[in-house]
Amino acid sequence: MNKNTGQSGVFSLFKGVPLRRILIGLFLLQILLAVGLSTYLSIHNGQKAVNEVASELRYEVANRVEQNLQTYLSTLRQELRGNQNIIDIGLLKMENLATWESYLIKQLEIFPDAIALTASNEQLEHLAVEKLNDRQFLLRKADKSTGYDLYTYKIDSLGQRTQLPEAIKNYDARSRPDYQAAVNAKKFSFSQIFTALTEPTLLISASLPIYNSQGQLLGVNSALTHISQIGDLLQNIIVGKSGQVFIIERSGLLVASSTTEEPFRLQNGKPIRLAASQSENSLTQASAKYLTTKFSNFDQIQSLQQLDFSFDGKRQFLEIRPLEGELNLNWLIVVAVPEADFMGQIERNTQTTIFLCLGALGLATLLGIITARWITQPILDFSAATKDLALANGEDSVVIVQGIKELEVLGESFNEMIQQLRKSFTAQITKNEELELQVLQRTQELQQEVQVQINTERILKKHHQVLAELANHKAISEGKLETAFKVITEKAANALEIERVSVWLFNGDRTKLQCISLYELSTQRHSAGLERNLADYPIYFKSLTSARIIAISDTRTDLRIQELWHELLEPKNIVSLINTSIWVGGEVVGTVLYEQVDIPRIWELSEQNFVSSIAEFVTLTLEVCDRKRAESALREAKEAAQIAKRAKSTFLGNISHQLLTPLSSILGITEALQNQVYGTVNEEQRQSLNTLESNGKNLLELINQILEFTDIESSKIELQLAPTSIQGLCDSSLSFVKHLALEKNIHLSGQILEELEPIQVDERRIRQVFINLLTNAIKFTKEGGKVWIEVQPNSTNEYIFFSVVDTGIGMLSDDLFQLFQPFVQVENPSNRDATGTGLGLVMVQKIVELHGGTVHAESQLGKGSRFTVKLPWKKV
Repeated sequence: MNKNTGQSGVFSLFKGVPLRRILIGLFLLQILLAVGLSTYLSIHNGQKAVNEVASELRYEVANRVEQNLQTYLSTLRQELRGNQNIIDIGLLKMENLATWESYLIKQLEIFPDAIALTASNEQLEHLAVEKLNDRQFLLRKADKSTGYDLYTYKIDSLGQRTQLPEAIKNYDARSRPDYQAAVNAKKFSFSQIFTALTEPTLLISASLPIYNSQGQLLGVNSALTHISQIGDLLQNIIVGKSGQVFIIERSGLLVASSTTEEPFRLQNGKPIRLAASQSENSLTQASAKYLTTKFSNFDQIQSLQQLDFSFDGKRQFLEIRPLEGELNLNWLIVVAVPEADFMGQIERNTQTTIFLCLGALGLATLLGIITARWITQPILDFSAATKDLALANGEDSVVIVQGIKELEVLGESFNEMIQQLRKSFTAQITKNEELELQVLQRTQELQQEVQVQINTERILKKHHQVLAELANHKAISEGKLETAFKVITEKAANALEIERVSVWLFNGDRTKLQCISLYELSTQRHSAGLERNLADYPIYFKSLTSARIIAISDTRTDLRIQELWHELLEPKNIVSLINTSIWVGGEVVGTVLYEQVDIPRIWELSEQNFVSSIAEFVTLTLEVCDRKRAESALREAKEAAQIAKRAKSTFLGNISHQLLTPLSSILGITEALQNQVYGTVNEEQRQSLNTLESNGKNLLELINQILEFTDIESSKIELQLAPTSIQGLCDSSLSFVKHLALEKNIHLSGQILEELEPIQVDERRIRQVFINLLTNAIKFTKEGGKVWIEVQPNSTNEYIFFSVVDTGIGMLSDDLFQLFQPFVQVENPSNRDATGTGLGLVMVQKIVELHGGTVHAESQLGKGSRFTVKLPWKKV
């Protein structure tokens, strides 16, 4: 049998080569192949793992950014939808923004994400509340009372206002971006980023247009937030060691960044938007420039894109995705992570592997030389020894070499190298498992948050349904207290699933609380009549009047209700309760009490909002009841006054007519006697006749005034309206009283603008008004004084003002209300000798009111008086 087969074939190439060189060459070739393959697989698998981890990290970070941003923006949407519900049930009205102030302040306390809440209507009215801190707010207001200028007030914790000097003239909220966004979209919408009015910062608003049942726009309700708050959200997200997140618009402008950099620059005190490619942060700037090069137009990006690029010779992982869910927020989320954040440990392991391989290669070379030098055994012995060499392929496989000691050392070195590689792979697998565990934990947390949100929405829907039913309930709208309180307590108990709900009101002197209605859920029973005295529970009573809501989770430890514990709470096992104050006319008139039995309860914010709304319905019922009582009393009083007025007019008219005929006869006979028709009269008789004539004429004037007064009150006078010259009207009135002024040496004048257009009035009646006012002014002005008439139109030429001014004796401001009472004269030591019927000013007021005008009096004791007549100035 020929065993010399090794001398043929490929081995013939080694013919004549020394065995030592062949062994060394073969050893080196095997080691080089094994080390090279292991190194290649280690580096390749490490890079693959880095790419996978980077992809997962970018995706997870972008998901977290989008979820946090959606949660933040949905809070603003939820807030505005809550306001819409309140408007729908009629608790707030866009036509009366004055009622919004306290509600918006409470909303800012409930929703801290919004820095300002605004309400604007189509009548140019605007109300905005901005939160400065937990105790102070800014109120910005523009309406008719401010001349439609925007005024700013600071509101402290006590509700006191302090007006700030800043004011914006002719403010029109309809031109602001938040208002325009809602009007253009005709539904809930986010505005474009815009500049704040009073500070150098950027804002974005969530706006909701409010329409009436006919589809007419009433106004817009908005919630504003700083763009910097979005940056704060991004800064809370950790992206590797040095990664970044930023948000841009499709125009390339920067919205927010996880760095501290602001998305704007100040230029002349005004913020100028900053493009991401102009950012001072090098990574943000490089990422933006790469995206600009990659995509000529950012509108092309409609789905998630995972990219990578080189920056400063280092690879950067990049992910860009559109923000979904908000149609008018056309933003892009960009996540940038340097590859160096992942490659540190991989590169260290690779270096270790290379050093080990080089060490193994050197050791193999040395062992080959030694082995070749010391091998003296026959080839068969060497073959027998190599047959014993085995390589295991399992997880715990090792290379076992028996025979030559140098080969055993080489085998041990090779096994150590395998262990180092296995440790490197195990560390990478452990890191991947940890990342998967973190993703799983975060997923579970998100599922829990979603479930909580679903439960909250279910409870809110139930609460809103109850509030809507109460808003439409007939007993509440008609002010039927007993029925309304039974409905309110029962529905509140069922909505909150609480054992006892009751309504308590203060008695007249506020010394006790009386239970008007109590509903118990377990027995479905209504009752009333319980009382609590101030003297027995002073601390509890003080708490009710000092806080709108008292929410107590453990009744055993809260000091505000310790007075109630042993006597009222412990016997019924009431472990939690919540009180809401009932406010009517700016005063606490009672409370709504909710009592939890057996199981303690932590009062959620939504529940506190709900019980506050229930208290508002109680307040509404009380106000409707009071209003109906007042309307009934007013109606009865009005009817009685009309009857008395008609009786008075009839009486005065009848008496005046009955007096007029005999008085005319008396004056006629007196005149005949003065003319000596019946014979001569002496001087003493003549004086008596003169006195009789004077008193008779005064009495005749009084009767004529009474008759005219009764005609006016009974609406028998018809005005003869005609275009009348204002200058001529004033001049003729001044001429009529000129002789009275000359008798007392009083300076009489007129201050009338030239070229005033005519006024449409009954000239005779208005001249009578001016003559009465001028006569009174002369009567109560001392000799040497002044009386004049002023004429001045208002700024819009809708009205014109006629003022009769004197430097007379004047009167106290407390006496002004008596001036326009019939048959009443103001008593004054200086005018005791003045005569009059007390009907002159009453006639003035009645005639002016028939013309659609008003009369206003101003006076100061010892300094004179001013009577101003305001008349419509209809151009003819």
